[in-house]
Amino acid sequence: KGMATSGKAGIPSGVMKALDPCQLKPDSTETERILTVLDETIVKLEITRLISRIIGSLERYARMLGPEIMSSLLEHQKLSMTVQDLLASPGDEETVRAVEQRLKCSLRNILRLFLANPLLYHGLKYEVPVKESPADVFIKAFMEFRDFTLERLLTSPDEEEEKIKFMKRISLQVEKNMETISALREELAAVIQTRDEEVNRKDKTIENLKTSMEALAKDCKAEIQQIMKEGEKQQKEDEKASQDRCARLKQDIQHLEVQFSALVLEHRASELVLMKEKCKAEREIHEWVQKYDIEMSEKQTTYEEIQPVYNEEKEQLSLLMEKHALLLQEYTAIEEERRMLKEKEEEAAREEARRNDAATCIQAFWKGFLVRSIYKAILKKGKGKGKGK
Repeated sequence: KGMATSGKAGIPSGVMKALDPCQLKPDSTETERILTVLDETIVKLEITRLISRIIGSLERYARMLGPEIMSSLLEHQKLSMTVQDLLASPGDEETVRAVEQRLKCSLRNILRLFLANPLLYHGLKYEVPVKESPADVFIKAFMEFRDFTLERLLTSPDEEEEKIKFMKRISLQVEKNMETISALREELAAVIQTRDEEVNRKDKTIENLKTSMEALAKDCKAEIQQIMKEGEKQQKEDEKASQDRCARLKQDIQHLEVQFSALVLEHRASELVLMKEKCKAEREIHEWVQKYDIEMSEKQTTYEEIQPVYNEEKEQLSLLMEKHALLLQEYTAIEEERRMLKEKEEEAAREEARRNDAATCIQAFWKGFLVRSIYKAILKKGKGKGKGK
């Protein structure tokens, strides 16, 4: 965006005006008249292009066109057919020219009617389907001619000179760009050549590797054949050793079968003894089972006899336990009362002993006090007697 802006800034305003038809505005009455004529001509050309399509479907557009235009179009259609017939068959040239003149007048009349009603023209322009035809090419070329004429009319000599200078600068820039492109192409060719050389070198390396691989494959093939020969030889030796071993194993099997038969005969007698012992043990077990059943039935009878007594004693025991619990509570309460009485007695005894000790202490103190008082009195008397002497 910045580059585009800078590029536009370097283009003269006159050149920009000439290059951009949207900026061209009529600046004189003659120019406006010329443009008006050209625009009307373009409109007439477009209407003329639509007329052939409308004539082909007059019934479809009858309500839009109205009676006046419909009658003009019908007359124009008849004249067109007459001209075609006259042109198809050679006849009087004056008659042909007269009919052509009438056809031109009819066309001018239709154009006048359409130009008098521009809304109808614009409505039909979007309503009537028009296919691509040589008339479209002519109309497009005429519109380009109109733009070119407008550009030429509005371009002053100074602007024309600026445009020429600008085009020269553009040409120089194009030449420079072409030189740059040529240089880049040469660089590209050099790069491509370098790449081709590198590819050729790699191709040669690949060919060398292929040759080495083929030689290696041949060597490997010879080694594989040698290994296969050695393997076949080893297989034959192993087969022979296996056959010898199988023969030895067969002999061992025959010897073991003989030993097995002898052992079977030897152990049949012991098997008979064991069978007898087994039968005897089974009989004893059966007897013990019967004895066990008898004892258990007797014990069951005894149990059934003892069960009521047990239940009765159990009930008595529960009653005794309840009584025991009550007695235990009473005993606990009595013991607690005894303990409390004992504690009170012990506390009273301790209190009595404490009082006795206190009384003894007081008496001893009092006796000491009396003794000291008497002793002091005696001492005072003795001192008085001594002074009297």
